Amino acid sequence: MYLIGFDIGSSSIKAALVEAETGATLAIAQSPASEMGMIAHQPGWAEQNPEDWWTHVCAATRQLLADCSVTPAEIRGIGISYQMHGLVVVGDDLKPLRPSIIWCDSRAVPFGNKAFDEIGHQKCSSHLLNSPGNFTAAKLAWVKENEPALFAKIRHFMLPGDYIALRLTGEAMTTPSGLSEGILWDFLKNDISDPVLDYFGFSKKLVPHVTPTFSLQGNLTPEAAAATGLAVGTPVAYRAGDQPNNALSLNVLQPGEVAATGGTSGVVYGIVGKPVFDIQSRVNGFCHVNHDADNQHIGILLCINGAGSMYRWLRQTVGQGSISYPDMERLADTVPIGSDGLRILTFGNGAERILNNLDIGAQVNNLQLNRHSASHLYRAGLEGIAFSFVYGVQILKEMGLEISVMRVGNDNLFQSAVFSKTIASLLGCSIDMVQTTGAVGAAKAAGVATGIYPNIETAMANVQIIGRYEPTPGRVGEYRAAYETWVADLKKNISQ
Repeated sequence: MYLIGFDIGSSSIKAALVEAETGATLAIAQSPASEMGMIAHQPGWAEQNPEDWWTHVCAATRQLLADCSVTPAEIRGIGISYQMHGLVVVGDDLKPLRPSIIWCDSRAVPFGNKAFDEIGHQKCSSHLLNSPGNFTAAKLAWVKENEPALFAKIRHFMLPGDYIALRLTGEAMTTPSGLSEGILWDFLKNDISDPVLDYFGFSKKLVPHVTPTFSLQGNLTPEAAAATGLAVGTPVAYRAGDQPNNALSLNVLQPGEVAATGGTSGVVYGIVGKPVFDIQSRVNGFCHVNHDADNQHIGILLCINGAGSMYRWLRQTVGQGSISYPDMERLADTVPIGSDGLRILTFGNGAERILNNLDIGAQVNNLQLNRHSASHLYRAGLEGIAFSFVYGVQILKEMGLEISVMRVGNDNLFQSAVFSKTIASLLGCSIDMVQTTGAVGAAKAAGVATGIYPNIETAMANVQIIGRYEPTPGRVGEYRAAYETWVADLKKNISQ
């Protein structure tokens, strides 16, 4: 008995095959081998063809089946994780009317900002937990304004994961979690937001049928079975955006638990037990995968643009691309905490939401030419990124998040002990490294709605912790002094 999970990213599609009884990952496949392209007709635009996602879902699935001696009939459920905040619009034939406007497309910012002002900041924050911003509802408003003939043909709008489920089952559905990430969910009413629909002039008929995150969401059609190599009737039983799903994959389900990733950008995703919001909209709140009206679980998402991108720049520029990340880590570890006074503000990858959308650039402060070396730059870079994580987490703490545990995947920046111990020491919490992927988490989640597992906790109980970072005994004061000096640098820039 097996489960399959898909992770629909903007770079590639990943598929995982999991043995249900043991939770063991049998195989992972990716398609394409290189990154998928994006369509950018104008600066700030980013689109992808939904049919390309489907092509790669089929290719990755067939690769899984070829790699394992598993018959399609043995696969008992399908789960889907997907890139958040995108917009797919389909017509009466349920085929896409245009390319998807994906998460990193910024054209809809003016529409969301205007809605925030005219609906009202307090009303948006208390009901939606967010500004409409550059999310799915605002993207649909852009289509309505700029492509009115096409807008008139829309039968449903949906998120990227909704579209893949549609291709698998022939049924158009969405979830409360998906609508919340599109800023279309009213947390006080526990229903679709009528004020948002009314403000933008969207008919409620455009919203697909709403189904729980964990539910039987349709069965594979003969056409989908032929395309993927799976069995007709295989149930689709779970879908969630990539960050909530990543948290689930790391067994982050209860208030006080936090998931973090440190890739090109950095993400901290913490769980709270009631709807909360930041009036400055520096972070976003969404329905977590296990949220319902009677047992509320809100995922608060903090995003830092200048994270791994900063460290990659140091490798390419200071290391001239010839040094490995493990070698950079080894050199950084030869430098004391605080990098002998060298400090780097790592916000060099565009406007930062946690800084009220200011774009202050990256800065190197207190560089001493006769004292500091490449090793100091590597450590100061890692510390600067870690400090930005800690600075952002203070916003979450102001909102009532008390961190009991942080869990991370075995990849990217959290493989650095310098980086991870800095965060652990400043936050006073352990950081558990878990061996998992989003596609694996989605596969296990599918086992809940199909009855293989009695609950989510059982499905995720056997996640493998392969490492742990603890606060460095006796050194917290040194970390704190370095952090406070870094914060003073930052405040000089954001107060100008």
